Amino acid sequence: MDIKKVGVVGCGQMGSGIAQVSARAGYEVTVSEISGELLNKGLAAIESSLDRSVRKQRITQEDRDATLARLKGTTDTGDFSGCDLVIEAAVENLNLKKKIFGELDGICPERTILATNTSCLSVTDMAAATGRPDRVLGMHFFNPVPVMKLLEIIRTPATGEATLETAKKYAESLGKTYVIVEDSPGFIVNRLITPQIINAIRMLESGIATAADIDTAMSLGLNYPMGPLALADLIGLDTFLFIADGINDKLNDERYAAPALLKEMVAAGQLGRKTGKGFFEYNQ
Repeated sequence: MDIKKVGVVGCGQMGSGIAQVSARAGYEVTVSEISGELLNKGLAAIESSLDRSVRKQRITQEDRDATLARLKGTTDTGDFSGCDLVIEAAVENLNLKKKIFGELDGICPERTILATNTSCLSVTDMAAATGRPDRVLGMHFFNPVPVMKLLEIIRTPATGEATLETAKKYAESLGKTYVIVEDSPGFIVNRLITPQIINAIRMLESGIATAADIDTAMSLGLNYPMGPLALADLIGLDTFLFIADGINDKLNDERYAAPALLKEMVAAGQLGRKTGKGFFEYNQ
C-alpha cells in the first residue's frame, strides 16, 4: 500500500513534530487538535521549527514553504476520512487513546492504517477498540521528532505483514532508522532507560550527589549527549512519570517505581524544559 495522505491526531510536542517530518517528506498532512487555540499553537511551533532550520541552512526557504503548503490543521476528526495512515499522538491515557481509535475506525476507510505514538501503553488494547486490528501498530517517535533518527515500530499479535511493510517504508521515507519490537511495556528504549533515570533521581533524592554532578558523570563517563536528569527534563517529568507508572503497572517491578521526588516535582508543576524548571532551570 502506498501512503500519500497522513493524519496526525494531536498537535502538541510530539504530534507537531510528526506532522512536520511527514509534510517535509512530501506527504499531504492533516493534523488535528481539540481546540483552535491549541491547533494554532502547534502550527506556530512547526513554522518556528522550519524557520530555525532555514536560518541554520538545513533546508531552503523553498523547502520550508512547500512543507507548510502540504500541512492542513483541523479540529474536526472527520477530516481524516481521506487519509491512508493516521498516527495518534494524544496524551498517555489508555482510555482516551482507545476512544480515539474507535472514532478513527468509524471515520477512516478500510484501507487506512491506524498507528499510535504511545511510549509505553498497550497497542494491542488500542487495536481491540477497532474492527481492523490487522491494520493497527505502534510508531513511537522520539523527541524532538525532526532531529531524532529512531522510530520504534511496535507489532501486536494481530498486526498484518502488509501493515508492517508499509510502516517500514514510511519510516524510511522520513529518513528514520526503524527497529521492530513486539508489543510489551516500554518497548525497547523506555524499558531500558527508565530504571536508569529513576536511579539517578533516587541518587539525587538521597543526597549522594548534585543533579549537575550526576549528569556530568554520566555524560563524560559514558559519552552520553546528556545526563539522565537533563534527559528527563527534555522528555517532560509528567510524561516520564506516565511512562514509569505505565511500565510498573504491567510489570510490578520496583525498578520502575516512581521516586517521591519525581511525584512532588510533577505535582508542583516543575516539569522540565517546557515549564522552565525541572532538575535544572531553562530560559523560556
